[in-house]
Amino acid sequence: MNNPLLILIAGPYRSGTGGDPAAIARNLERLEEAAAPLHRLGHVPMIGEWVALPTLRGLTPDEAEQSDVMYDVAARLLQHCDAVLRLPGASSGADNDVKIARERGLPVYFSLDEVPAA
Repeated sequence: MNNPLLILIAGPYRSGTGGDPAAIARNLERLEEAAAPLHRLGHVPMIGEWVALPTLRGLTPDEAEQSDVMYDVAARLLQHCDAVLRLPGASSGADNDVKIARERGLPVYFSLDEVPAA
């Protein structure tokens, strides 16, 4: 058995929602749908919003305005992740995650079928 990978699941979260909370929730559900299959393959799934949302709630409004917490958290997480699973859909944040992953020489998968078992 290979070592399990910490895989960032990247895809649309706010993109295409017009700020509609129900649409944002559906996007998060789509991201989370990839978590169990990654776990079954022996890996550790990670979604940036799982970290960013509680972080955002803990910041003052002034702190939250000073940076885009969602992008910052994803960039910091990618310093610890071993790979990225890029799900379909337009998303500048997910595209940025792919860019950072490639700069770090990390594998980027575009389908669960591409992810090797641990």
